[in-house]
Amino acid sequence: MGRWATRATEGDQGRHAHMGMSVTIATAGEDDAEQILKLQYLCYQGEAELYGDYSIAPLTQSLAALRAELAAGCVLVARLGDEVVGSVRASVDTSGVATLAALIVHPRLRRHGLGGRLLAAVEERLAAEHSAQRFRLSVGRRSEVALRLCRGRGYAATAGAEQGLVTLEKAVEAPAYVG
Repeated sequence: MGRWATRATEGDQGRHAHMGMSVTIATAGEDDAEQILKLQYLCYQGEAELYGDYSIAPLTQSLAALRAELAAGCVLVARLGDEVVGSVRASVDTSGVATLAALIVHPRLRRHGLGGRLLAAVEERLAAEHSAQRFRLSVGRRSEVALRLCRGRGYAATAGAEQGLVTLEKAVEAPAYVG
C-alpha cells in the first residue's frame, strides 16, 4: 500500500472541471469506503502502466481490507460536493513513526495543489492527535510527480528501500511558539 498515485495523465486536459466548487478535507467515514476504493482503482492505473504491473496492492485490495484500514488508522478524504476526489491514509506505531500511504487525487483535479493539501492535513492530524514524531512514506522510483511533491514538503530519501520504491522521511516540525 506504500505507493502513491500522483502521475499526470493524458486526461488532465479536463482538470479545470468543477474547480468553481471548493474541495473540503475531512476524516473519512465507513460510508466513504466504496468511493475511496473506486478512486484508488482509477488513480493507480497509471502507476500500474508505468511499472508494467497490474497486480500492485492498490489494484487488488478488497473492500473489506479497505474498511479495516478505515477503522484502524487515520484516513482523510477530499470531497468536491458529495464526491470523494482524493484521499490519504496513515497509521502511527508505538515509537511515534507515522507511515503515510495511498495519497490519491482524481486525475481531473491533479496539478492544483490538492495532493499537497491532503499531505499537510494528514501530517497536522497525526502530529496533533496521534503523537507522531516522524513521517515515513514510500514512492515508486519512477513516480516523478509524487517524488517532487514529497521532496517539496521536506521529505528526504532514507537508506533502506523496497524494490522499485523510494522511502522518504521527515521529522515532525515543532509548533511555533506564540507568546
